[in-house]
Amino acid sequence: MTMAREKVLEEAKQTLQGGKDKRSVNLVVIGKCFYHRFERHVDAGKSTLMGRLLYELGIMDEKKRVANERASSKIGKSSFSWAWEFDGTTEERDRGITMDVALQTMTTPHRLITILDAPGHRDFIPNMISGASQADCALLVVDAATGEFEAGFERGGQTREHLLLVRSLGVGQVIVAVNKLDQVQWEQARYEDICSLLRPFLLQSGFQPSKTKFVPVGAMSGINLVNREGEGAEVLVTWYSGPTLVDYLDELEPPTRDIMAPLRFPIANVFKGQATGTAVAGRVCSGLVQVGERLRVLPGDETAIVRSIEAETNYLPWAAAGSSVTLYLTAIDPVHLNIGSVLCPPSDVIPLARSFSARIIVFDIQIPITSGASIELFHHSRDVPASITKLSATIDRATGTVVKKNPRVLTKSVSAEVQITLRSPAYSGPATSVQPIPLEPFSVNKEMGRILIRRGGETIAAGTKTHRALHSI
Repeated sequence: MTMAREKVLEEAKQTLQGGKDKRSVNLVVIGKCFYHRFERHVDAGKSTLMGRLLYELGIMDEKKRVANERASSKIGKSSFSWAWEFDGTTEERDRGITMDVALQTMTTPHRLITILDAPGHRDFIPNMISGASQADCALLVVDAATGEFEAGFERGGQTREHLLLVRSLGVGQVIVAVNKLDQVQWEQARYEDICSLLRPFLLQSGFQPSKTKFVPVGAMSGINLVNREGEGAEVLVTWYSGPTLVDYLDELEPPTRDIMAPLRFPIANVFKGQATGTAVAGRVCSGLVQVGERLRVLPGDETAIVRSIEAETNYLPWAAAGSSVTLYLTAIDPVHLNIGSVLCPPSDVIPLARSFSARIIVFDIQIPITSGASIELFHHSRDVPASITKLSATIDRATGTVVKKNPRVLTKSVSAEVQITLRSPAYSGPATSVQPIPLEPFSVNKEMGRILIRRGGETIAAGTKTHRALHSI
């Protein structure tokens, strides 16, 4: 290794405490996107908002802006030109929707922000979960246009599901950008109506009022992103004099990073560099990793050596908890690297489990959960088929005490302890072929202990792995 571990730890501590560098946060951008039954595209405008914000901050230059504007106009989608900074694939640009998580970085006076622009369309919720699992904070973009906010916020709407998902994945801070207010003539009443509807739901979902901020914005015109100048801004300033969006972003509080814990690096993407060999992208959940270190890949018996570490085209000697980086690896066949696998030290590996006990909170579901129910289990970038094999008890959410043992069903808003067992995909062989997943108790590692449960295209519950293992490997 290029540096002694003690020196790396000392450098990491100084960096995380602020020091001379700006403190870093990972921000997931969420918001609804769907096609109306008459095939009308309905979008909160989050990619447009972030593209315009990067332009206002000088991160996207005028040459790139003009190129995006001309190219989008050629295919009849000029209104999406700002979004092209994030929606970079041909399919995303043709369809006008975000399909995968796009990463960018931006700086404010006190923060280095890694932006994770997550898909808003229902079809790409698994990708959205993968992005949200790497985030510290969230920016929710809602559409203020008449009827559009209500469409996303009504029962089963994407706005509700996105907020529940990010909170369940440990995100505790959220900024709500009320976008497209220019379409309702910057009406103060419309802004306040939306805020009044969202506040109680945010509180119910677990967001503390002190960590919830609201800001009115106009993404297309760039109003109140960095300043309140431009056409239409004169109406806004008659009733709003609070912070801009950038002001709020600059105040985001980085969470405590656990750099003393063993390294846990869930793989979010695997790709082959042009001349740099095999690479894996993801977020360091705990501990730190440095160039030259040998790591174990779980599940499996393989190890790899870290040849280099890259963050936004910069090569680093090490990366600590909270960093979103790309690791270039040697001494391993790429076939052994899979999305959802976890890199860890050979001397302190993460446990594997095929069956485990979890404490869950059931969301606002219509069909109760019964023993034996088939589900999709999500853990970081991995989603696997599973079953809830036992309903152990319902739990009092306030005290944690058992309310009822072995309940027959679980209904909405119930907290419960259940047993979850992985199962084979329908097309595979017998149950013995089920591959275990890397999973740690929440009390040991919060980042590696959270799970989400979906069924029939709907998120029905979220929870944490408890300390009691059933069939760990």
